[in-house]
Amino acid sequence: MMTLLNKKFKMKTINWKICLNTDSKSVFNLLTTSEGRKSFWAEDAKDNGNIIHFVFPNGETYDSKILKVSPNKEFHIDYFDSLVKFKIESTKNDSCDLFLINKGVNESDYNEVHSGWVSVLMNLKAVVDFGCDLRNHDVKKTWDQGYVNN
Repeated sequence: MMTLLNKKFKMKTINWKICLNTDSKSVFNLLTTSEGRKSFWAEDAKDNGNIIHFVFPNGETYDSKILKVSPNKEFHIDYFDSLVKFKIESTKNDSCDLFLINKGVNESDYNEVHSGWVSVLMNLKAVVDFGCDLRNHDVKKTWDQGYVNN
């Protein structure tokens, strides 16, 4: 009989891309600054150099290590024990494409994480392209209760 310690979990990768009508520098600033991350992703996301302390609407927290920063092009972090890579490519007319690659997602968490990134990325687009935050900021109406606009 296999023990839990010996059990190998299958890891998966999530890939998303989104077209933004904003320049790569502005998008990079949203990803890499405390105020930027707070504006679209988490209730709070202060960093102390190489660690981001995320606080989410349901009270969950995570200390995320910053792994790579390439100005206006790439930002990599450890995120819930997986690797998240944001890559930005400039396109026409001061626009850009943002690529999200989340490697090492446990198969049992895949569906929730996969859809969760859609929520994060669409809110990023709303903030950066239209200046509005789609989240409700209500601790009683979070992802845990089935709300996509947590």
